[in-house]
Amino acid sequence: MSRFYYTDSGFVMFLLKALSVNIYLTKERLKVITMESAKVIDVEKQSQIKARQKQMPKKKLTWKIIKQQKLLIIMSIPFVVWLAIFAYTPLLGWIVAFQDYRPQNGFLGSDWVGLQHFTALFNDSLFYRALRNTIGMGGLGLIFGTGTAISFALLLNELRFTRFKKFTQTVSYLPHFVSWVVVANLVTTMLSNTGVVNNILQFLNLTDSPINFMARPDMFWGIVTGAEVWKSTGWNAIIYLAAMTSISEEMYEAAHVDGANRFQKMWHITLPSIKPIIIILMIMSIGNIINIGFERQMLLGNNIVADAAIVIEKYALDYGIGMFRYSFGTAIGIFKSVISIVLIFTFNTIAKKTSDISII
Repeated sequence: MSRFYYTDSGFVMFLLKALSVNIYLTKERLKVITMESAKVIDVEKQSQIKARQKQMPKKKLTWKIIKQQKLLIIMSIPFVVWLAIFAYTPLLGWIVAFQDYRPQNGFLGSDWVGLQHFTALFNDSLFYRALRNTIGMGGLGLIFGTGTAISFALLLNELRFTRFKKFTQTVSYLPHFVSWVVVANLVTTMLSNTGVVNNILQFLNLTDSPINFMARPDMFWGIVTGAEVWKSTGWNAIIYLAAMTSISEEMYEAAHVDGANRFQKMWHITLPSIKPIIIILMIMSIGNIINIGFERQMLLGNNIVADAAIVIEKYALDYGIGMFRYSFGTAIGIFKSVISIVLIFTFNTIAKKTSDISII
């Protein structure tokens, strides 16, 4: 049966992302080593090497990567097993979406109804509202979350005072471990009529009366996105910082000799160097646009902003398992999975054609 409980698999996904980035960086280092070695060989041997690389480049690179990354691969095995048990085994329950499932009858005793639940899903106007809100908030979170994480990583990378840099990194990681219940209470308090935000606005004469932010449907997406960005920026910046450490210092020294300032170094050296990592992480994150959960919407939302706060997960909870419509809820889960797969493959294809970078 499709799952209606949500486990905190963020750490697992973070490790898998880190492993993918590490494998990509290793592959790039192998390419650089091959190019450097080829410089000392005559032109004839270089052409022979290129011919061999065209014949069997992928197999050799794959085995070299496996040998060099064997410890990381071994470390990832428990998490892969975890995903197999808790993410892929439940897929067998998808047959429920095509049945009029009754717990007392079981899988084999329930009647088959075909696509009836999918038809009911696509004929419900509330579903499209939930889909719009899910994609909207998920897209904003991805765009601003990625942008702020990259910007923060760039700023940290430019810090030369080591102690202050480490302190800032540590402080920026802490919000990731704060419960959404605490974050929601903090945001609600700050945005209340007597909160710090309204006090600042009135002190600067930007408004005559307090603004009830939490009762404004047009502001709800922005509030959720802002809270998400604040909570995850430091944590998401870790991988980008790790990628920046692999950039050769010789490139920065050459740019310094040419008179480049820090901003020019970031724009012309750092960003192009981590571009492949950015694309890889974007591809891996694009599928989660549709899987944003409902915790923050439920904790920050209220009856006044209900139309802007309902997302697919909340819709599945209220109109699926909440009403004992297990088959209908499973149909929603299948729809989410299909959309996620389509998004990942579409973005991967676009990235491969435009930048020759992909994960598949």
